[in-house]
Amino acid sequence: MGETTTGATEGRRRNLARLLRLVHVDGPLSRASLTEATGLNRSTIADLVGELARDGLVVERAPDPSRRVGRPSPLVVASADVVAVAVNPEVDAVTIGAVALDRGIRARERIEVDHLVTSEEVSELVADTVRRWRRSMLRGCQVVGVGLAVPGLVRAADGLVRNAPHLLWRDTPLRELVESATSLPATVGNDASLGALAEHLFGAARGVDDVVYLNGGASGIGGGVIVHGMPVTGAGGYAGEFGQNRPGIASEGDRRVEHGVLEDEVSRARLLRAVGLEHADEPTLAEALATSDDPSAADEVARQRRILSTALANAVNVLNPSVVILGGFLATLASPDLPGLSAEVAAQAMGASAEGLDIRVASLGEDRLLMGAAESVFAALIADPAV
Repeated sequence: MGETTTGATEGRRRNLARLLRLVHVDGPLSRASLTEATGLNRSTIADLVGELARDGLVVERAPDPSRRVGRPSPLVVASADVVAVAVNPEVDAVTIGAVALDRGIRARERIEVDHLVTSEEVSELVADTVRRWRRSMLRGCQVVGVGLAVPGLVRAADGLVRNAPHLLWRDTPLRELVESATSLPATVGNDASLGALAEHLFGAARGVDDVVYLNGGASGIGGGVIVHGMPVTGAGGYAGEFGQNRPGIASEGDRRVEHGVLEDEVSRARLLRAVGLEHADEPTLAEALATSDDPSAADEVARQRRILSTALANAVNVLNPSVVILGGFLATLASPDLPGLSAEVAAQAMGASAEGLDIRVASLGEDRLLMGAAESVFAALIADPAV
């Protein structure tokens, strides 16, 4: 009897998780659609949706009035009031957002800094922001945790920041610091790996099983890899450090740093200097590059594109992805002539490896890292919403 009860309970937990994941990833779905997607009967779906609604994880809305055939089925929607706080500390700013379970961005702040922030400063910034938001735009919301997207090596086992070289963080217990400051559970991951996850679930790589993602930020270039639909993290969680590779540079005139790595040569800071800016978000930088009439700015863009194309060709040869996604300032580099960049990559890659290759820019824009960080928080909730 006990074993039967336990089995039924576990089965119910799995079904609750399936439903919550479906409405979180796919968006609003009717009960009829959930019945079709899961193979469960209508009464079971109604019961499960009722439990998720009582727990505040989903809401039911009136059906689409345009549907006139048969009895209309209510829409089940992930709650906009269940929120994860997402944080991306960088060398020039700390970006903090509140991402809802329905994938809406409830709040966002970019806090520019004139010095390298410490992990303790970031923890206090997050705590202060959460307290302030709870009195205003997050009033009445259930804040379920804090996710941090860090530009550096993060140990998968416990979230220890082993090395964030541009922030000068080494063996930093960021998770414990944030949990202590906020009294909320926290998760920590590499920013580019989390960006890859977000683009795979919700963005330009949605539905694609073999993906290479490169993110360009103020701290350099990181990456993420999806193989057969699963993130590849490596033994310790450090996979995807494309920025530390040394690409071949065909022309010595293109080299700026002797023995430099990719992120020394393909650099956001160099692009900012080329247009006379010290700080800028990605839309501002993209606009400045697009409108600049300085030939040296165009030359710098072209130089960085040549080196980037070689680095991408190396990745294509090793991993044979069907899609390469570029985010951050790499998307800014690629966007003006994406077919041209694709042709440069294909010309340097093995022919078979580059067959059918599609290079895309990240479609989630500046939301990609916040959504990835939030997803690391939501993962536990979605896996077992009955807790």
